[in-house]
This record gives sequence, structure tokens and C-alpha cells, in this order.
Amino acid sequence: MSKKDKNKKVEEQEIKVETVEEVLAEVELSETEKLQKTIEELQQEVAITKNAYYKAYADTENLKKRLLNDAENANKYRIQSFAQSILPALDALEIALAGKDIADPFVKGVKLTYDQIIQALTDEGISQIESINKPFDPNFENAMLTEKIEGIEPNMVIEVLQKGYMLKDRLLRAALVKVSE
Repeated sequence: MSKKDKNKKVEEQEIKVETVEEVLAEVELSETEKLQKTIEELQQEVAITKNAYYKAYADTENLKKRLLNDAENANKYRIQSFAQSILPALDALEIALAGKDIADPFVKGVKLTYDQIIQALTDEGISQIESINKPFDPNFENAMLTEKIEGIEPNMVIEVLQKGYMLKDRLLRAALVKVSE
């Protein structure tokens, strides 16, 4: 073999060696890129899962607070429908007692019954709205009549036609009143 052929063969082997090294480098690089890509995808998936977890946790906490608040309100105002249904009976007892002699045993028994019902309602947080001789408040009173009276300021409650009631901080029934002009 001539020297020229030997040099050519050596050059081909060197090229093959360089090519093999390049291929190995490319394979290693593509494997690294694949692993890097997989890592990035997994990190995105973890971020998405964490976000979903935090949202679900927040939703659960909000639901828990709302349910506790609803339960507290249900307990606080549990007597509302009963109280609304008994108020007409109280009105009837007040009418029955109006202008009657308390010395009469029958009237005395009706008054005692009325007082016991009022006490039971008071124990549950129900109170009467005090309106007489106070400025008219449309949040708690409905004006049924107006009358001009000398010596009384305008817009003052001069007569209560039907008592109003509050259940703790909630209006149970508005008072029906007569207001000065």
C-alpha cells in the first residue's frame, strides 16, 4: 500500500471516529433534551395540580363557612315562623283586654295568659317596637293614617294601630301607626 493510500485510510478512520463521537454526542444531547422536556412537562403538571388543589381547598373552606353561617342563622331565627303565626292571637288578646276591668277573674286570666305568651316570646329574643311619641321610621313602621294635631311636630307617631315586633336584629312585623302632619 502506498503512503497515499495509507493516509487516505487514516483520514477515513479519523472521519469515522469523529462521526461516531458526533453521533454519540447527538444521542446524549437528544436524551438530555428529552429528559429536560419531560421534567418541564412534569413541573407544569405539578403546578396545575397544586393550583387545582388550592382552589378546591378554598372552595371547601368557603362552603364550610357558609354552612356554619347558615346553621347559625337557622338557629338564631328558628322561631320566626312560629312567632309570625302567633302574633294575630296576641293582637286578639290585646283587643279582648282593651278597656276591661282587671278585677274580673276572667279578664285577669286572659291578662295572665297574654303576659305569659309575651314573656315566652321575649325569652326567645322577640321584642315590641316602641313607636309612640317617636319620629316615624319607615324601616320599622307603616303609616296607615295621618292627622294634623296642634302642638305636635310633624312626622311623629301619635297612635299605634297594630304593634310591631323585632326578632333579635330582624324585623318580624312592622308596626301600623298614625302619624302627625
